[in-house]
Amino acid sequence: MPPRPFQQVDVFVSGPLTGNPVAVVFDADDLGDDQMRTFAQWTNLSETTFVCTPQDPAADYFLRIFTPGGELPFAGHPTLGSAHAWLAAGGVPKGEKVVQECGVGLVNIRRDGEALAFAAPPLIRSGEVDASDLDVVRAALDLRPSDVIAASWVDNGPGWIGLLLASGQQVLDIEPDFAALGDRMVGLIGPYLGDTGPDDHPDYEVRGFAPGIGVPEDPVTGSLNAGLACWLRAQKIAPATYVAAQGAALGRAGRVLVSDDNTDIWVGGRSVTVIAGEVDL
Repeated sequence: MPPRPFQQVDVFVSGPLTGNPVAVVFDADDLGDDQMRTFAQWTNLSETTFVCTPQDPAADYFLRIFTPGGELPFAGHPTLGSAHAWLAAGGVPKGEKVVQECGVGLVNIRRDGEALAFAAPPLIRSGEVDASDLDVVRAALDLRPSDVIAASWVDNGPGWIGLLLASGQQVLDIEPDFAALGDRMVGLIGPYLGDTGPDDHPDYEVRGFAPGIGVPEDPVTGSLNAGLACWLRAQKIAPATYVAAQGAALGRAGRVLVSDDNTDIWVGGRSVTVIAGEVDL
């Protein structure tokens, strides 16, 4: 097989090397599942994507998304990073927005100045978390019942459980027991009040744990932030527009921009191509 165009894109950046990288492989129609899975394991990134010919005529491309542990129907930072790479490689959308086809269907991506943003897909599971699951999650995160302000399923494909804590600093202080979490995918969010938090004053701190798919802690997570936004906006807890910080616990400084236009919730941020070339699979 000939070498294929390749980019590695840093997503949700606030500066150089501050976001979450995604590996993007183009011209992937003839790659098999095992080849995709093996390369995703080799990159050892949170996600690796493969850009294919769309099946839906409304889509600009079809995207397959792999973690080191397997394939996902949807993920946020790979969506934005792959759209950035596709545009940088000369891709021209059929309409005003880039339309990605993936496991959850069609996802719209719009340009917001220097940033790209995707329309949050609807939750496929929401509402109350079973008491038994919540007990396991709290124990794995060393949280008392009173530490959790609210909890909900915020599953838009990967299977996230969301927990709202009292503050961003409390989110940062968590030291998870990944073995105890098992296959559960858990996201935390806590507000920054007043002058607390980083110097650029984000509104929330977020962390995402997914040890069951080979990503103990994800640096910056688009799908989780989208699910959290759908939950917190529906409960009128979060404002229509806010900025979430994520990645500080891993030495990153990701920034996720959330806005609700009363039709869609848009989740976006800046992306930068760090590596461009070819990959021989």
